[in-house]
Amino acid sequence: MPGLDELIPSATQIRKEAALKEAEKAEEYVRLAAAAEAEKRALIERLSKPSGKTEEEKIKLASTIIQRAVRNGMSEVMVYRFPNTLCTDKGRAINQMEKGWENTLTGIPKEIFQLWTDYLKPRGYRIAYQIIEFPGGVPGDIGVTISWGDE
Repeated sequence: MPGLDELIPSATQIRKEAALKEAEKAEEYVRLAAAAEAEKRALIERLSKPSGKTEEEKIKLASTIIQRAVRNGMSEVMVYRFPNTLCTDKGRAINQMEKGWENTLTGIPKEIFQLWTDYLKPRGYRIAYQIIEFPGGVPGDIGVTISWGDE
């Protein structure tokens, strides 16, 4: 029969084992958080560059999105959502609705604005860039909405 020390470890031994388990959990959390942050940085890096799509591909994509929304009885559709870090001022000018806010756009958000300027605006479409979330009370992600209904 095993001795009492083998059946019931000391409180000190139990605390050491618990501390090791907690340290393992903390290390796993830090590893996952670092991986998520690296993934987010890579996504933002990719979105901050031009999409690489041709003008024709962009127009076809816009047409598909708009036509699907129309078939569903909508008069507007959010076509894109992006982190405020894709604006040179982190979305401040958009949030304040300042004149020239479009000059703060970079990457794909800038491409969308240019597509609207070149092809959609002349056909009567409107565009809106607005902060759609405020984590901790500060501007967060920005949504891009194309609309075509009555104002």
